[in-house]
Amino acid sequence: MIPNTIEGLGSALDSQDYFAGEDLTVAIHLALQLGRPLFLEGEAGVGKTEVAKVLAAIAGEDLIRLQCYEGLDVGHALYEWDYTLQMMEIRLLEARGEGPKATARDIMSRDFLTARPLLRAIEAARDGRRPVLLIDELDRADEEFEAFLLELLSDFQVSIPEIGTISAEEPPVVILTSNRTREIHDALKRRCIYHWIDYPTPALEAAIVARKVPGIEAELAASLAAAMAKLRAMDLFKPPGVAETLDWAESLRLLHDGNLTPALADRTLGVVLKYKDDIDAVRSAGLEALVG
Repeated sequence: MIPNTIEGLGSALDSQDYFAGEDLTVAIHLALQLGRPLFLEGEAGVGKTEVAKVLAAIAGEDLIRLQCYEGLDVGHALYEWDYTLQMMEIRLLEARGEGPKATARDIMSRDFLTARPLLRAIEAARDGRRPVLLIDELDRADEEFEAFLLELLSDFQVSIPEIGTISAEEPPVVILTSNRTREIHDALKRRCIYHWIDYPTPALEAAIVARKVPGIEAELAASLAAAMAKLRAMDLFKPPGVAETLDWAESLRLLHDGNLTPALADRTLGVVLKYKDDIDAVRSAGLEALVG
């Protein structure tokens, strides 16, 4: 169960190895207590998605994830009819000689409906349960889907013409994330508790590395965090996130090398940078400056 105090929530987050500052902890607390969605923006890899995973773990509830993408429509996000199952039922009705008496209701009940993430979250939010619904990278979806989501998040219910209205007894815990590749409409943001997650400071990132990669030397963790801060200050196409920092630390551990040298950084740049132009830019700037 998620604690209902800020102090308790902060301790619970820490127990899951999630380093949340006081401002983020307060934002999460308010969203939970007010029953409002939490809208998290920030660069890729700063830990937005992890908030939903950690809250689900703390609450002991299901994490229901809707990964957004261009062209996402209501059918893939809410529900679809299982046409194969419906055809099988029609054949069975005919085989039993019940075809002439069959009506649309025989194949248009809830049994023939495939629930997608949004409907699954609504149906799961019953009997005192509050599943965690993660709507990830909303900025990748089209504005038409955003408009539909606006209505759904207001009432947490959906009307299916053939079945009726399905409602959540209480709002699920909703986390929306955006990498800000486009602006999300103000009307949606107004219905949410908003928080911007920035890159961690080098000191905090070193602490994250020390917690997430057991056995790593404190000096190496500090060197990695300092190097990542320098990379993010450069004009790169895709600055690395905390996930890449942890990958870098794990890579050095696997290589059994406790020092971040220019030569080692050069050999492992592909762990933290995913575009050739970025790698070339870092090499041109000089790896000595990166790890010095």
